[in-house]
Amino acid sequence: MNIVILAAGQGKRMHSDLPKVLHQLAGRPLLAHVLQTASVLQCETTCVVYGHGGEQVKAATSQSGISWARQELQRGTGHAVLQAIPCLAEHLPTLILYGDVPLIRTETLLRLVAAAGDGMGILTVKLDDPTGYGRIVREADAITRIVEEKDASVAERALKEINTGVMLVPTMQLKSWLLRLTNDNSQGEYYLTDIVAMAVAEGVRIADVQPADSWEILGVNSRADLARLERLYQTQISESLLEKGVTLSDPARLDVRGRLICGRDCVIDVNCIFEGEVVLGNRVRVGANSVLRNVQIESGTCIEPFCHIEEARIGENCRVGPYARLRPGTYLAEEVHVGNFVEVKASKIGRGTKANHLSYVGDSDVGQNVNIGAGTITCNYDGASKHRTVIEDDVFIGSNTQLIAPIRIGKGATIGAGSTITADTPEYKLTLSRSRQVTIPDWSRPLKKKN
Repeated sequence: MNIVILAAGQGKRMHSDLPKVLHQLAGRPLLAHVLQTASVLQCETTCVVYGHGGEQVKAATSQSGISWARQELQRGTGHAVLQAIPCLAEHLPTLILYGDVPLIRTETLLRLVAAAGDGMGILTVKLDDPTGYGRIVREADAITRIVEEKDASVAERALKEINTGVMLVPTMQLKSWLLRLTNDNSQGEYYLTDIVAMAVAEGVRIADVQPADSWEILGVNSRADLARLERLYQTQISESLLEKGVTLSDPARLDVRGRLICGRDCVIDVNCIFEGEVVLGNRVRVGANSVLRNVQIESGTCIEPFCHIEEARIGENCRVGPYARLRPGTYLAEEVHVGNFVEVKASKIGRGTKANHLSYVGDSDVGQNVNIGAGTITCNYDGASKHRTVIEDDVFIGSNTQLIAPIRIGKGATIGAGSTITADTPEYKLTLSRSRQVTIPDWSRPLKKKN
């Protein structure tokens, strides 16, 4: 099978410099959703017809194996598909999709392919309000043609069954029909839908299939359309998570912008955002207003509210937050506590270690059962290069301490509060650096002069 994806439209109603198919749904461009569907179908050729902002569209598409066909002037859907013909294998049928219709299910398309056989297949749906869509015209229950709304009679506009635009067509006939299209219509365009009447005239069998849900065929023409599709998409994800046993405090306040995999008895509070690939083990709890991007969290861990975690791995039975930030390269072993206003970056933290308040741990290797006092900072950057801090097992670091990397804190060492440590410290010893406390006698605070 060939697949042609029409993605040349400008999207004037988006009021944007960004091509319409690059506007994002659930964190990915509209076109990326359609391309993913195409990849699941395992087609021979995928051809994207691009036009407005074409170089942006190509640059934003990382998927390999795509053929590109440029439509210099937007002269209708029939003209757009014609540009793809040189890319298509003639002995295979061609499935026509749209870069701004992202929610169509793979299962729906497979049913369409099966129903079409060696003929033509059209995806149709009945809507209570068909305004804006081309109407399906039937005789004795058989599809005979499609009429665009602007060219329809009053009686035809009263029809409820609409053309979704998605169809499967034998490629050799498709090429012949496209070359015979005319633009003798109200919009002066070459309509792809006109090939239906040609197929009927040649005795080609036409099958029709309907999607399980009408929202599958909804397209994006405005910001309002995009917002509606976003909620529809997120609703489907929420329902799927609920069916799998995940507790959602409010299914309407969840955003998954990628892939979320949950174990048993997970609990997700309101306004959480999951980006990229996030894996939650059994009994993981994610507090309200947290953002997780490309994160793996093992069983029994609790993420308190207002945490931001990116490119990190968190072990079992940890407690993170509230208001913690774990940056890329962070690895927490089991039973680690990272508390409020603590930031960790590119660091490994060993089992049972605690950093409960107001600290920065960057480019560090921290051992087991370490206590990192409030206000501790690993000073890892000298203005040109990053250096690592090594803190061995069972270390106690007092509050308001600066560790100037590169440095090693020996096993079991204690660092006195308020210290600035610039050299390696020995094991099981107390190390501190403080200026002597002085009280000045006979001193008084200056007073403001009275006016």
